[in-house]
This record gives sequence, C-alpha cells and structure tokens, in this order.
Amino acid sequence: MAIRARGRSFLALILSPEAPLEAWLKGLDEQMVRSVGFFSRQPIILDLDLLSADTVGLNTLQNELKERGIRLIGIEGGNRDWPALQEWDWPAELNGGRPSGPVTLPENTEDESSTVSDLKEPLIINGPVRSGQSVQNPDGDIIVLGAVSSGAEIIAGGSIHVYGPLRGRAIAGVDGRPRARIYAVRMEAELLAIDGFYMISEEIDPSWIGQAAQALLANDHITVRSLHSEHR
Repeated sequence: MAIRARGRSFLALILSPEAPLEAWLKGLDEQMVRSVGFFSRQPIILDLDLLSADTVGLNTLQNELKERGIRLIGIEGGNRDWPALQEWDWPAELNGGRPSGPVTLPENTEDESSTVSDLKEPLIINGPVRSGQSVQNPDGDIIVLGAVSSGAEIIAGGSIHVYGPLRGRAIAGVDGRPRARIYAVRMEAELLAIDGFYMISEEIDPSWIGQAAQALLANDHITVRSLHSEHR
C-alpha cells in the first residue's frame, strides 16, 4: 500500500513571556478578553529566552497556559535542565519554520461576542512572488499583481487574488473564515487551502489547470470553478 503524504502550512504565534510572570499572565488575560477566541484557535510556540532558571512562577507557567486554552506545539529557549522545568510536558522539537515578523493581535472591544476579528487592509504585492518566498497577511486579503512561482507560499486571513499564474501554495481563511476564496488568472497551484481544508495539485480537475478559476469551500471540500461564476 502506498503511503500518502500531504503538506499543510500554518501560521504559528510565538509568545515570549517576561518576568514577573504574574504581571505577564495578567496582561495575557486582558488581551484574551479583547481578542475573544483568538489564542484558542492558534498553534502557539513558547519562547523562554526572556526568562531565567529562577524566574518566580516558571514551574507552573505551562499549566497556567493550558488552563487558558492555549495549545503549545513547540517550546524554544530556556534550558530543560532548569529545576522549574522538570515537570513540564515538552512537545516534539520543530524544525524548518520561517519567521514572519510581528503579528497584530485582534481587538474585539466593539463586539466581544464575535470570535473572528474583522479583516483589515489587504496586502498588495506589486510583482511576482518567487520560489522560496512566503507572503503572509493573517488579518486581511492578499493581492498579487504577478505570478506566484512554484515553491512560493501565500497565507491570508481573508481571500487571495493572483493576477497571474498561481503555481505555488495558496492558503486562505487561516483564522476561521470559511467564506474566503482564492482567485487566479491561471490556476496551476501546488496546494489550495481554505479554513484548514485543502486540495493538492493532483486533486484539481485537469480542465481547470491553466485556466482563470477560483477556489472556494463547499460542504467541507475545496471546489474549483470558473473565475466568472456568480458568487453565491
């Protein structure tokens, strides 16, 4: 039996706690009130570089985060030999991630019942996205005025618009937005993903390869159809 493997990219957040931890946790609680549901939906990497072996409260920090619904997929910095870390549950080591810069945390102060933040300004790329590049805008759409090469990656909180060939990976609706779409003047994608559901190139109907097309989520499946189809 053949072993099938598929790729899926996620935007992981890195939290860097600072001493005193009691004050840092209080600040985290306040941010979680303003960003309802945001942290519970994100994979989190914990960076311990700003702490030391004798930081007060370090031994209970991991449990404090678990109680807040924060899921740790990795831990960086610090030293496993520190006495305060001996009871910690260490996730498997992660390799190969690419830094993406600071992330603006959503503020839900106007409507605290909302679990998804409003989209912000789109990110416009005035030219091609080359192989090996990763372009991310977790808070809005991404518009590419050129080609997206094979091996390149586009990650958007909203929709993705490519005014050229889309040959790389396009990942839309990363923060729980199933109505996001992916538009391309020439659909040749290696991978299409919306709200965690994905489709690899071999699964795209060959009749759409090289054509103007859009991808959308329907009944928990990625569907590719004409770029000129009427929006539902």
